[in-house]
Amino acid sequence: MPMAGRSSAVGGGRMVLGVGGAGPGVGVGAEDAVVMELAAGDGEDNVVTVNCPDQAGLGCDLCRTILEFGLRITRADMSTDGQWCYVIFWVVPRSQSINIRWGSLKNRLMSMCPSSYSIPFYHDINPPGPPQFYLLKLFSDDRKGLLHDVTHILSELELIIQRVKVSTTPDGRVVNLFFITDGMELLHTKERQEETCSMLIDTLGPSVTCEILSAEGFQQGFSSLPPTISEELFRLELDDCESSSASLSAEMKKVQKASIKFDNSLSPAHTLLQIICVDQKGLIYDMLRTLKDCNIKVTYGRFWSDKKGFREVDLFIKQADGNKVIDSEKQDALQSRMRSEMLHPLRVMIVNRGPDTELLVANPVELSGKGRPRVFYDATLALKALGICIFSAEIGRQAASERQWEVYRFLLDDSKEFPLSNSLTNRNRVVDRVRKTLMGCFN
Repeated sequence: MPMAGRSSAVGGGRMVLGVGGAGPGVGVGAEDAVVMELAAGDGEDNVVTVNCPDQAGLGCDLCRTILEFGLRITRADMSTDGQWCYVIFWVVPRSQSINIRWGSLKNRLMSMCPSSYSIPFYHDINPPGPPQFYLLKLFSDDRKGLLHDVTHILSELELIIQRVKVSTTPDGRVVNLFFITDGMELLHTKERQEETCSMLIDTLGPSVTCEILSAEGFQQGFSSLPPTISEELFRLELDDCESSSASLSAEMKKVQKASIKFDNSLSPAHTLLQIICVDQKGLIYDMLRTLKDCNIKVTYGRFWSDKKGFREVDLFIKQADGNKVIDSEKQDALQSRMRSEMLHPLRVMIVNRGPDTELLVANPVELSGKGRPRVFYDATLALKALGICIFSAEIGRQAASERQWEVYRFLLDDSKEFPLSNSLTNRNRVVDRVRKTLMGCFN
């Protein structure tokens, strides 16, 4: 059998990582659980095939990882008989500036495939254990866009930010404290630490100093927002009032529409869930994480986009007890939850924090405890594009609306070039730019 990282060329100049020729569920070795057919040129999709034992929520977990690597899913097909799943993703990088480590993505996806005692060749695919946390200390001179540049490097290195504290000293130096986990699970080694610090110093300049320590006993911090701000940030529907600090632009209001229908006439065992809505970043992930949290099983799914930018989805689903979703109240509840999570997955607003201006970004946490990928990356990218300096930043979690939220808090510099304290127009520009970046309008 070929090794897991083995590649070969196929017709048209496309490269394949993980070569095997077995069909779904037939004689598939561990190295063939994930096969990648890389595009030969610009404008072509890369094809990722996952063929492994099934488990609840696996589709959601795969989509989260693909999103974490900076990829956009243009199309997807998935099917399962409850024991074995076969999933195909057509993906493209969201930006030319993103360097996709295809070999690492393959290994990450393989590590998510569950083991099966009845399948002896799956002994070498082990489920990931509890993550090891590390503290990255970074000292550097301050400049616009610095926090995003650091975040970009960490993302390229597959280092996932769990919590961050950034502060600026009076002499213009920046102290960055990143609590991170390593997607490659190698940060305990000297070589991986040296690679990380070397890449940061080579990219940011010799004035940077870097140190990586173990963060044993790390616990996710909890954010505490004032009740009035918390109520506005976490409410179910956005306020269309022009004076609202979370108001939507006319362009974004068009995104907040969807058709969600149930059909129980086509299958004796499944309910067909049909969705049509405007495509946006992470949409498939949002659909699948919602169904996962609602304990709804997807037996077959197809996702595709039309030329007008709309996403059409057909999902054959059933409840955890194996029954169809027939009860009208259950349909209404699921429809409402899907609409909220798909169309309004992130909350963005600007508030006053004493004499300063603070940007708040929040996203729901999965019941598994996992947050949304690349939120910090996209928020800092948007602020960099506007030329706004970040005085301090932190990530925490807060309970609201009967669930956990991940809350990103950015204390913004109020400059003469882009005043924020007394300019509602500029505040709305920030909210709109951050929201659009998070939803994939600029990346």
